[in-house]
Amino acid sequence: MTKRLPFNYQSKLILLATAIFFSITGFSQSLIFGNENTRMEAGLNIGPLFFLGDLGGHAGKGTHGLKDLNLPLTKVMKGAFLTVYPNDWLGVRAAACIGKLDGNDGIIDTKGVNELWRKQRNLDFRTNLAEGYIAAEIFPLMLLNKNHEDYQPRFRPYGVLGVGVFHFNPQGSLTDSNGITKWYYLRPLHTEGEGFPEYPNRKEYALTQINIPIGLGAKYFISDNVNVSLEFLYRKTFTDYIDDVSTTYIDPSLFYKYLSPQNALIASQIYDKVIGYVTPGVVAYPPGTQRGDPSQMDAYFSVSLKFAIRLGSVIGDSYNRSVTSHMRCPARF
Repeated sequence: MTKRLPFNYQSKLILLATAIFFSITGFSQSLIFGNENTRMEAGLNIGPLFFLGDLGGHAGKGTHGLKDLNLPLTKVMKGAFLTVYPNDWLGVRAAACIGKLDGNDGIIDTKGVNELWRKQRNLDFRTNLAEGYIAAEIFPLMLLNKNHEDYQPRFRPYGVLGVGVFHFNPQGSLTDSNGITKWYYLRPLHTEGEGFPEYPNRKEYALTQINIPIGLGAKYFISDNVNVSLEFLYRKTFTDYIDDVSTTYIDPSLFYKYLSPQNALIASQIYDKVIGYVTPGVVAYPPGTQRGDPSQMDAYFSVSLKFAIRLGSVIGDSYNRSVTSHMRCPARF
């Protein structure tokens, strides 16, 4: 049977993100409440999620860049966020998101020899993804005009920079002679010898890792209480094993030395699924053959549509003060 991805870790991360929400809220309150400009927003986001790693790609030499983005593997990321704004040019955001990532050599377009080598590798993966992060939002135009209370545009571009934690657990597939595909968790199979004494430099990778969210966005205020944003958010990671592919092929006899007989059999079949597009007749790569590119870490990014609602009273913000000042009765007629 196809093994299902557990969702317990997603619940844990969502609880963690909730704790971060209230921690940041409490910290922000202790520092900045009492300032009449302070406001808080809560909202939801949804949009496409893309993986940038070793598997898949397009024409030419494989990279971890946008050139090798495979649109057919696009997934959806959903999330929630809470942002505290001590002023008009700075926000402190806490967010939690869930989604899925995929990679597949089989969909590579076979136009040249460089991509044929990757298609011949014939590896794939999928994983559920959960993340929580905190980030700063910087509104440069508001910063440049921070001394002008009347400057309150509805359209506001911004930048994002933060730090987060994410959880993944890659699976790879095997298809039998009847065309039935089964998925198996890859980390317990040590497909590149991670943790084996023969490969002391290949440590077992952690399934929970740190990332750095970096992005750009644009916010539009529909009203004083409601706004929407379109945001591009790239996640720099510090692991090359989101897709379980990083270095070289190992001697498959090591699977039988260190794994259970059942896992050893699966590992010996799933770590090398070569199809002879470039070298007809090849059935397996010799140990030491390049399997991935360890010089580039895996990454992923999302393009999100965000909906936010302001919490609490808005009468004290600078926009409303500006409006009110223009509505006051003049001192003289």
